[in-house]
Amino acid sequence: MCKTLRVRWTLTPRKAPEPFIACSGCKGLRAFRCSGKIRLNANGRRLDAWLIYKCVDCDKTWNRAIFERQTLRDIDPTTLAALQSSDPGWVRAEAFNLEALRRKAQRIDEFDDLLIEKAIVHEASGWTRLAIELAVPLPVSTRLDRLLAFELKVSRSALQRLAEAGMVRIDTGHADALRRRVKSGTVINIDLAGWLEKDRQLRPLATGSPS
Repeated sequence: MCKTLRVRWTLTPRKAPEPFIACSGCKGLRAFRCSGKIRLNANGRRLDAWLIYKCVDCDKTWNRAIFERQTLRDIDPTTLAALQSSDPGWVRAEAFNLEALRRKAQRIDEFDDLLIEKAIVHEASGWTRLAIELAVPLPVSTRLDRLLAFELKVSRSALQRLAEAGMVRIDTGHADALRRRVKSGTVINIDLAGWLEKDRQLRPLATGSPS
């Protein structure tokens, strides 16, 4: 019976996307960086909320609307409290709202710089399979083949060959899953038959632990 070492990789992008907007200060299209601040404006019992961005070149501000003319009774109290305090966690999540950014920006730059935390979910002695579960709380632009190749120290072409041979299986239901963005909940199952020195070389890479 096959034994599986199960691990979870949590991927957190270090840098939020930067939309390109026409900058009135630079007189041209420029990248804008999220400032981490919220602007609120009350008009009677209606509220406007914007996320403040700054031009990376001249510091000119751009306010991206979160909502406008929203009645107070329709705003979730937790959301309202987060807006009023510019809650860092809430603001960071909103800074990764790609759908909202695409409605306003002509171009969006995303970044591959990730913090990757690895944890063992299930230990197995004499393991012959490796299962990697991905937890991706915020959108990440990195392709799955690039992530696996870098973290497991194997070429992308080798990964593709293993996938074609059925030794790497990805549960997304897409034939081209290796070439797609990483998604939360994805599980990669790797058959390690023939993988040389898996315990000494692969285990530390998969688990983030030297032992």
